[in-house]
Amino acid sequence: MHFIYPKNYNFKSKLFGFIDYSTAIIDIVVAIILYFIVNVIFSSINFKIFFFVSLFFPIFLISIIGLNKESFITVFRFITKYLMSQKVYLYKK
Repeated sequence: MHFIYPKNYNFKSKLFGFIDYSTAIIDIVVAIILYFIVNVIFSSINFKIFFFVSLFFPIFLISIIGLNKESFITVFRFITKYLMSQKVYLYKK
């Protein structure tokens, strides 16, 4: 049995089938940083939970949904590459 993949198809292994490993690692790092910031600022457990969820949930949703079915990390990498070198490549690699 032979499978034909298009040239622009990029097979990436995903954590739990819906999030890239690089995006999951970035999400964990952001969650740890937010946890320490919220832990320092607030003393009540209710405020800690509320602010952590309200700050981290939108970031997590963006990383899961992505932009045009691309992971957030790859979109961010493309944007930074374009800003560093604003050249348009019209050839096939």
